[in-house]
This record gives sequence, structure tokens and C-alpha cells, in this order.
Amino acid sequence: MASPTRQEHVAAPPRERITALDVLRGIAILGTFGTNVWLFAQPGGPAAWFADVLKPAASAAEWAESGLLALANGKFLAMLTVLFGVGIELQYQAARRRGAPWAGRYPVRAAILFAEGLVHYLLVFEGDVLMSYAITSLLVAYLVGRSDRAVRAWIWVLGTLSAVSIALVTALLTTLPEQTGTAPYDPAATASWVDQVVHRFTDAGAYRLETLMILPSSVVLFLIGSRLVRAGAFGDSEPGARIRRRLTLWGLGLGLPLNVLVWLAGPDFFLVERYLVPPLIALGLLALVTTWTLRARGGPTRRGLTAVGRTALSCYVLQNLLAGIVCYGWGLGLAERLAGFRPWWVPVLWAVVSLVNVAAATLWLRRFDRGPLELLMHRMRGA
Repeated sequence: MASPTRQEHVAAPPRERITALDVLRGIAILGTFGTNVWLFAQPGGPAAWFADVLKPAASAAEWAESGLLALANGKFLAMLTVLFGVGIELQYQAARRRGAPWAGRYPVRAAILFAEGLVHYLLVFEGDVLMSYAITSLLVAYLVGRSDRAVRAWIWVLGTLSAVSIALVTALLTTLPEQTGTAPYDPAATASWVDQVVHRFTDAGAYRLETLMILPSSVVLFLIGSRLVRAGAFGDSEPGARIRRRLTLWGLGLGLPLNVLVWLAGPDFFLVERYLVPPLIALGLLALVTTWTLRARGGPTRRGLTAVGRTALSCYVLQNLLAGIVCYGWGLGLAERLAGFRPWWVPVLWAVVSLVNVAAATLWLRRFDRGPLELLMHRMRGA
């Protein structure tokens, strides 16, 4: 680790409870499932979905499905990524208050998260993001204490690298022949859970490509989350409110029209729709929800989102596990049985699984102070 900067020797500020954090996590977890649910509900599973993702919409139902996917695609993943950065900053500040060295045992925490992500990827879902977050968090842990100037440099360099890479790939996609028809799928692809596990293992290079592709942008969003905490963006103060107003104005005022334009541009711009535009919208949503949480009183919606946020890791895995059981051939097989009702049954599936998540989290927290996977992670790192 590089020698501490002058900033690291300054006494850490007293901890200020971020009242919106659990609500934001809950929204990010359920929102991320709003994207992932389409992979589960695709006949033939995620592999068949990826084979069809660049096919232009040709019917009213396909346009509706494309529009529904665009509502969630990338936005809540970006929000979740920013919130991971917020979490690292809070741990960094806590270590400074205790006078403990940083990063200390954080590499152990990152290794445990990577192991959990690996198990989740192999046994549950090809689109796992935990492994990527584990790698990113390990890098950011050694950047978070650097000077603001150094952090801004990292943000600009990695942000530019990510944007240029996605632009180049998008330019390449526009030169390829347009897909026509629907790619055939193999019902056997989801008929056996064991075969799915083997497939994820043997095709890990293809499925884990996104982990490497989003690494630069993930580092950027982690660092932005860290700096938002330091700037007081989550605080109930005039400076915090001013930051949130700007984020809402630019994030939603610019991000939403851009998202519509990119969606209308067609599937060749899928990567732009998933990775470049969503961070703008995510920051706007983050600011808007934080303001709402600071002003609104408690209610069933807020309590439910808070419960999911406090058990975020467990709910993330649970919703993917439930979707696999409901959709895949080795479970209820609804992806194939209800294929004729796409896209309309998929939002219903999202809503039902989300309500189950809320109920399960609420009931669990009546007896425990954190989710089951959170408890396991806590014990594994010996905290």
C-alpha cells in the first residue's frame, strides 16, 4: 500500500447516520432484479437471452418487452455500485475513528465476497455481480484514502477508458449484419440443475466477460460513492440538499432523454443503454430517493425497502434462486409454459418475487439484526 497521504492523518469526522442508505439498497436490489428477471424468464435460460439480445424488435410484444427492459436496464446496477462505494467510505472512516490501519483486514472481506459470488455464479445465476464487486472493492480500498486530486484523476482516466471501450464496441456492432428471426433455444438447457452448473463452469470465460468489462466503470462509481459521502450529499443540510438538487436535475433531466434516444436507436446501442447512460439516471434517483427519505415519515413501503436493504446480500441471492425455481425446467418451468404470454407475465413475476423478498426480510429481521448471508460473512471474517 502507498504511504498515507496528508488527508489520512486528519482526524476522521464523527459518524453521521445515513438514514436513506437501507432504503436505497432495497430499491437497488429489487431494481436489479427488474433486469435479471428477463434472463430467467427467457425460454432456454440466459444463454438463449444473450443470443437474442441484439435482435431488433419486430412486433408490438417485442417492442413492449424492449421498453420494459429499458426501464431497469443498468440503472439499479449502477445505483448498487455507487452504494458499495458508499459502504467502503463508511468503513474507511470508521477505521480512522478507531485509529486502526487501513485497509487492514479488508482484503479478507473482499476474498469472502468473491467466494460467495463464485458459489452464487456456479449454483444460481450466470449474471452474478458479487465477484466483480469483490475485485473492484479490493482496488478501491487502496484508492479511497488518496487525495481528492488523485481520486479525480482515477475517475477521469478510468471513466474515459470505459466510455471509449464501449463506444468502440458499439461502433463495431453497427457494422454487423442485422439479426432476423428468433434464435432457436434448447429446452434441455434448463432441464437439469446439475447440467446448468457444469455449463456455467465450462463456459465461465464467456459468462464472466462482463466482470472484466465493467471493472473500470465500477471503480469510477465506487469512488463517486465515496466522494458523495465526504461531500455530505446524504446529509440533512443545505449543502447536501444543494448537491442532491444538482444530481436530480442533471441525472434525470439529461439521463432520461438520453436513455429514450439510445433505446430508440436499436439493439446495436445496448451497451450504451446498459453502461454509459444508466450512471446518470442512477445518481439522479439516488439523490431523489435520499431527499424523499429525509422528508417522508415511515410507512409500509419504506419499512419494506429498509428490510430488503438491511438484508441486501441475502435478498439478492434469494430473488435469483426463486426466479430459477419458478422459470427453469428443473423447477416449475414457467419460462416455457408461459412463453406465449411474454412480456406481460414477466413484470408480474418480478412483483411477486419482490414481495416475497420484502416479506422474508421483514420476518427474518424480527429475530436477527442482519440477513443470513450477512451473518455468515460476518462470522467468516471473524468480526
